[in-house]
Parts: sequence; structure tokens; C-alpha cells
Amino acid sequence: MISAPVCAIVSAVLLDAVLGDPPAAPHPVRLIGALISFIEARIYRKDSRLRGAILAVSVIALVSAAVQGAFLVLSYSPLLSGVLEVYLLYAALAWRSLKDESLPVAILLWRGDINGGRRALSRIVGRDTDELGEAEMVRATVETVGENAIDGIFSVLFYMTLGLFAGYPALFAWIFKAVSTMDSMIGYRNDRYLSFGWFAARCDDALNFIPARLGTVFLLIGGAACGLRVDAKTAAGVLRDRLKHPSPNSAHGESAMAWLLGISLGGESRYGGVTAQKPVIGAGGRTPAPEDIIASHGVVDRGVCAYVLALAAGDVLLSMITGGG
Repeated sequence: MISAPVCAIVSAVLLDAVLGDPPAAPHPVRLIGALISFIEARIYRKDSRLRGAILAVSVIALVSAAVQGAFLVLSYSPLLSGVLEVYLLYAALAWRSLKDESLPVAILLWRGDINGGRRALSRIVGRDTDELGEAEMVRATVETVGENAIDGIFSVLFYMTLGLFAGYPALFAWIFKAVSTMDSMIGYRNDRYLSFGWFAARCDDALNFIPARLGTVFLLIGGAACGLRVDAKTAAGVLRDRLKHPSPNSAHGESAMAWLLGISLGGESRYGGVTAQKPVIGAGGRTPAPEDIIASHGVVDRGVCAYVLALAAGDVLLSMITGGG
């Protein structure tokens, strides 16, 4: 038998696959974002790493207290505590939403609506999209899917799993989500946040270090399940290209996608009118097409399924070894 905590994780994954982000506002991530903005407005100083660290520690502490406090309030009812556990695990995942937000780009490109595709892409990437052609839009979308598959899905699943050993899967997941949200808000290497957001960005790098590498393995497993080529050449290419980014983690998912799909990612992009030259990832060989976006979704789907199956199988095996079933 699968244990109750693992059942909660599996239930959360299924809920996310069916429903996507929780429809009822406010989403917990929005509450964390509001908390970050509230503290930042009161302690921000451009050149202060210390104040940035105080913000990060405060947010982590308050989110942890909120999660544990909610469980304490509902501790009188195992049923309500169980429902809260599943909800928090479900709300932490961004599997369905990643596909829902990137799918319109493929659909609009299929229809020949280039301008519509650019508008849809602008909602999920930070780069300038006004002058992008079809191939560039596909590249940008697949890059987004590859990168966010790590920090929005596999990293969250990893911390849920790690939390199982401490008895707090939801708490571990939301500590990670708090750090990830801080990184997305103040972790930029720009004039405003280079110092103030330094601590949050380094925390995010540290927490994603193992999941980025583990998630890449599951993306490759997902690719193999899709019938894509996963051989020594693919593995060598991923191992080489996964480090082609200033961040120690960001290129892992992108490199897996590039080599699985047989396309090149990276290259020239524009942000606020400023051209940035990123290293090229992948072997190239053909022009990216809208179908590659759908293929990237298939890789993620099967990778997530593989992770959940591995988690359930490991739980059953552990139970058998320890005499629990």
C-alpha cells in the first residue's frame, strides 16, 4: 500500500493535471508576492545585501509560520488537515499552467496569426517579441517550457519528496516556493536588485541545484517515453550544454529539450531594446516548428508521470523493507 503522505502528493499531481492553478483567488503565490512587496517597500536599499537577506529570511519564516499555523488550527480534524495538505501541495505545482500558458503560441502559429503568437508569447517571456519570426517564437516558448519544468514542477516535487522524510511535505514545498517567488521578483542582475536581491538569488540557486539535475534525468526519461532519441550523443550534448548559462541551473531543462527535439535554443534575444547574445544550446539541424512546443509538453508530461511512478514504487518498496506492508 502507498502511504498517506505519498497519496497526498499523487492526489495533488492529479488535481493539477486536471484543474491547473487553483481557480479561487487569492492564490498562495500571490499572497507571498504581496508579502515580498510589502517588506521590500519598507526596508529596500539599493546597495544593501544585508537588507535583502533580512527580507528573504523574514519571508521564509513568515511563510513557514503560516503553513504550520494553518495545520495547527486544523489539527483537531484529520480530515480537514488532510484536505489542507492536498490543497497546499496542489497549489504549489505549475504543471498544467505551464502548458496552458504556452499552448496558445503553438495554436496561433498554426493558424498563421504571427501577431497573435507574439502577444501570447509576450505573456510568458521577458524578451521583446514584436519582431520575432515563427522559429524564434518556438525557440523562446520551448526554452520557457524547459526552464520552468524544473523550477515549477520537478523542484517542487523534489521538495515535497524531501519533506516526506521530515513529515512536512507541504511545508518544504512552500519554503521552496517562497524562495522561488523571491527570485522571480528581486533576483535580477540589474541596477535595482544586483545587491538587494543577491541573497534571494543565491538561495534559489542552492535550492534548485539538485532538482535541476534530477529533473533533467526525468525529462530525458520522458523524451524516451515519447519515442525521441535518447542515446550517448544526446546525453553528452546535454551534459555539455547544461552549463551554458550564468546560473548554475537554468540551462539544464533547456539543454534536455534542445537535444531531445533536435533543435537549437539560445542565441540572440532582445530585452527592452537591448540585444543579448546567449550561448547556443543543442545540435540544431532543422528549423523549429510549432509542433515542437507540443512535443515539449509531451516530454514534460511523461517525465512527471515517471517521477510520480518512481515515488510510489519507492514508497511501496520502503514499506515492504521496513515491514509496514
